[in-house]
Amino acid sequence: MPILGIIASQNYVRDTLSGGTKYSDNTYNYRVFTGNGTLTASATTTADILVVAGGGGAPASYYTGGGGAGGLLAFTNESLTTGDYSITVGAGGSASTNGNDSQFASKTLVKGGGKGAAGETAGSNGGSGGGGGGGEGVTFSGGTAQSGQGNAGGSGFNQFENNGSGGGGGGAGAVGGNGASRLGGNGGVGSSSYSSWGSATSTGQSSGGTFYYAGGGGGTGGFQQTGTGGSGGLGGGGAGGFAPNGGTPGTQGVAGTANTGGGAGGNAASPSTGGSGIIIVRYLK
Repeated sequence: MPILGIIASQNYVRDTLSGGTKYSDNTYNYRVFTGNGTLTASATTTADILVVAGGGGAPASYYTGGGGAGGLLAFTNESLTTGDYSITVGAGGSASTNGNDSQFASKTLVKGGGKGAAGETAGSNGGSGGGGGGGEGVTFSGGTAQSGQGNAGGSGFNQFENNGSGGGGGGAGAVGGNGASRLGGNGGVGSSSYSSWGSATSTGQSSGGTFYYAGGGGGTGGFQQTGTGGSGGLGGGGAGGFAPNGGTPGTQGVAGTANTGGGAGGNAASPSTGGSGIIIVRYLK
């Protein structure tokens, strides 16, 4: 067979999308953006798009709530015509701020996670809500979630003799846990609906072979006696610490994991930041 005939008989397919970091599995190509950028389509392409915003931060205060996970939305069977599409990936929230929003072109804005409450205040609203604060005598609720993007934060726990604790931040898959006596609320679990995307791109947080995005941060445990911070929600949520007292150093809350949208773990002596978001575009090979 002539050389040109051999070439023509092969199934060569031009990649119609560019930008970000490319990954592939047996069926799909993926374009992963961990920061702002541009996706370019050289021909009309049908794609699925996962957008995760930055997780909420947690301030330095007794009984701090965990940060809420960044909002998570997916757009399926989107027709991307020839041209450029702007990508905005939200950074994680600082000590006392919500996470930053993420957006794919003009699609629905995905909201950053709510910050964890500083002591005797309510958690902030966001993609998922931040955990409520603890204290003495009053219950402080977790923040609410943006409709369809996440879940509410848990309530703080309030008790005499400084045994209060912070609630866990909400996650994309579940609400944050409520605080208990000297026990911070657990962060809400993230979403595992896009586990195959995480496996193909080595993104998200893996547990037992399942990949999660947008987990909430754990709340701070009480002080005066040894407390226990809440666990971080699967999907990059940071674990909470407990407050120091006198010669007791306490334990530091953990920051949310970068590029998962995970919320920050509640802190006492020092602040903690939320994890940045991520945008993934999936299309047939």
